[in-house]
Amino acid sequence: MRRPDADADDRLTLHAAPYPYALPAPLVFRTAAMPARARYERHRHAWGEFVYSFSGVMEVQMVGAQTFLAPPQFGIWLPPEVEHIGLNRQAAVHSSLYVDAALCGALPLQPCALAVDPIARAVLEHLREHPPALPAPPEAQRLMQVLVDRLAQARAIGSYLPRSGDPALAAVLAALEADPGDERPLAAWAAQVHSTERTLARRCQRDLGMSFAEWRQRLRIVRALPRLEAGEKVASVALDLGYASASAFIAMFRRVTGATPREAAPAAAGRAQPVTDSG
Repeated sequence: MRRPDADADDRLTLHAAPYPYALPAPLVFRTAAMPARARYERHRHAWGEFVYSFSGVMEVQMVGAQTFLAPPQFGIWLPPEVEHIGLNRQAAVHSSLYVDAALCGALPLQPCALAVDPIARAVLEHLREHPPALPAPPEAQRLMQVLVDRLAQARAIGSYLPRSGDPALAAVLAALEADPGDERPLAAWAAQVHSTERTLARRCQRDLGMSFAEWRQRLRIVRALPRLEAGEKVASVALDLGYASASAFIAMFRRVTGATPREAAPAAAGRAQPVTDSG
C-alpha cells in the first residue's frame, strides 16, 4: 500500500550531509534551522551522531530498516556506519552531536530514541546558544563530553512513533496518519482491514511495543507540536485531532509529555528564533 505522504517525499528539498569524509574534531556540535519538507540525502559515516530537535519533529529513516521519529522530549542516536536519511515534514530546528567512533563505547550499539533528561537538555541549549568554534576550546570539549556521558545513561526506547511491517496494521496506521482525528475504535479498524480486534491488539504490542490507543495519542502529539509552535489556538488543534474539548486534549498532552500545550509550545517556539545553519 502506498503511504499517503509518498508523493510529498518526492518533493522534499535535498540537503547534503556535512563532513562527508572525516570529522574535524572528535566531538562536533552543529545546529540547523530547516524549512518544511527538507531532507538530508542518504548517507553513512564512520562516527556516531545524536540528533535532537529543539522545535518540530525530526525523522530518521534507516535504509532497509526502521524509521525513528522523535519530538523534542527525545533524541535519536545513530551508531557509526548506519546508513540513513534525515528529514522533517514541517519546519524544524535541530542539532547534531557527532561523536568519534573511539568515544562511542558506552553508547547504544543499535539506533534508538533516547529520553533527554534536564541536564542533557540544558547542555544542548547552552551549546545551541554558544556554538563551539572549530577547533573547540577545552571548556566546550568538556561540555560536549558531559553530554556524551548523559546520553550513555539515558533511557533508550524504540522510535517514539514506531511503524509496523504487518500489512493490516500498517494500513490502519497509514490511515490514521492521514487523519489523526479519526476516533474509530480498534474494532472498527479491524473490520475495515478484514481482521479482528484481538489480532490487531496483539500485533500492536508485538510491532509497536504499545497499545493502539497509546500510538494514536503519540501521533496526535507529533502532529500537534508544530501547530502549537506556530501559534495556533489549543482549542482549534484539539478539535482537529478528534477531541471533544480543549480540556480533554490538554489532559492527554500533560499525561503523555509532562507539560501542558501552552508550556510546551512557547518554549519550543522561543528556542527556534535565533538559530541558523552552522554547518
